[in-house]
Amino acid sequence: MIHQLRIYEIFERNKAAFHARFRDHAARIMARHGFRIVAMWETASAGRTEFAYILAWPDVETKTRSWTSFMADPEWSEIKRVTRIEHGDMVGAIEDRTLTPTDYSPKLD
Repeated sequence: MIHQLRIYEIFERNKAAFHARFRDHAARIMARHGFRIVAMWETASAGRTEFAYILAWPDVETKTRSWTSFMADPEWSEIKRVTRIEHGDMVGAIEDRTLTPTDYSPKLD
């Protein structure tokens, strides 16, 4: 099992729209592509607002396949297109980290 940490810079001007898009669309479509979201947070760092979430994957290959199919999903592409027209860019910088447990790490479910 590996975990993936994703951190998105989000903007105060359209933060509510970002959260609605993720909650109502992205999370649902991700599940259809085999994503398992462990937890989600809003945070602040270096003077910016961020949305952070952790995904659980059985292995790197599954993670790669699932991300490829999600990013190619026509429904997701259309949702991003429509929300970008209505609200502008909703995500700035993206940080993506694969978290591989050490041999002494407590086991997570």
